[in-house]
Amino acid sequence: MSPMHEITRWAAGIVIAAFAGHVHAQELTIGTIGASSDAPFFIADAKGYFAEQGLKVNFVRFDSAAKSIPSLGSGEIDVGSGASSAGLYNAAARGIGIKIVADKARNAKGYGFQAIMARTDLIDSGKIKSVKDLKALKVAMSANGNSENAFMNYALVQAGLTYNDIDPVFLGFPNQIAAFANKAIDASLTVEPTVAELLKQGTAKKLISADDVFPDYQTAVVFYGPKFMHDQPENAKKFMIAYVKAARFYNDALKDGHIAGPNADEVIKILTQYSFIKDAEVHRAIVSQAIDPDGDVNMPSLQMAWQFFLDTKQIDGSVKVGDVVDLSYVHDAAKVLGPYVKKGAM
Repeated sequence: MSPMHEITRWAAGIVIAAFAGHVHAQELTIGTIGASSDAPFFIADAKGYFAEQGLKVNFVRFDSAAKSIPSLGSGEIDVGSGASSAGLYNAAARGIGIKIVADKARNAKGYGFQAIMARTDLIDSGKIKSVKDLKALKVAMSANGNSENAFMNYALVQAGLTYNDIDPVFLGFPNQIAAFANKAIDASLTVEPTVAELLKQGTAKKLISADDVFPDYQTAVVFYGPKFMHDQPENAKKFMIAYVKAARFYNDALKDGHIAGPNADEVIKILTQYSFIKDAEVHRAIVSQAIDPDGDVNMPSLQMAWQFFLDTKQIDGSVKVGDVVDLSYVHDAAKVLGPYVKKGAM
């Protein structure tokens, strides 16, 4: 069954009088998981940035980003997002030209919204003091074959271990909460708001934040589908102008690792409307993801993940990182918008 049957659609935004002339706005479909890291998509819609470009968007909810890849490849959706994966490179090797086109979420210093968590009882007893103590333990990650596995391997190698030294368990982030409570797992690599919920429940503690393992690690990216790029090249450019403008508005809301900047209230209002987290206080409390205000991606982290996929024989290496990345759209958008100056900056 197509993931499109699990659609949750939001209104495509308010078309204000200033843009009333766009009676034939081009409709695009964006695949999201409805997370707070989808903020630039939601901001661009809510603030009319898409409408400014003559675009109208429909959001399609997937329960995991990986499930949107087939729909991107087929043209069922135009834009998607998620982690880089072995599946992306294998699709490219089959001639399916999905491209990474922009940053969506990274662990900049002070904005480590991902963390390796460990069970509270194991930390309190002294069994787990550092990543090195994860040897032979059950460590949960959201899925197999994506860049999370590569990140975990990187953290383990830094501690003198490898991915083969742990017992990997694949659980969605919400399921990890129950697994910690039931002591079914010993540790996990997870993201906000799961981190905050685990800390609140007291079942797990933070072992290390992602920004302390690999600063600026690229957790999520924006993908363009091949049909979108081929059939609608101008709309692909226009979409990115709206997206980068929204990413900059989101950046203006960031302060000290949280959404606490000058326009934080407006960003949080948009996130409570569009994302699956409806509590404004949760958005204020969690460590927020960072995003490059020009949309650039962290190539070294993509390269590190690619090497892990190759080393573990999940890809054959015929498709390189540069083959699946096209930053021309964000570079053009940044030129159109001009240099970014953070709101409130001197």
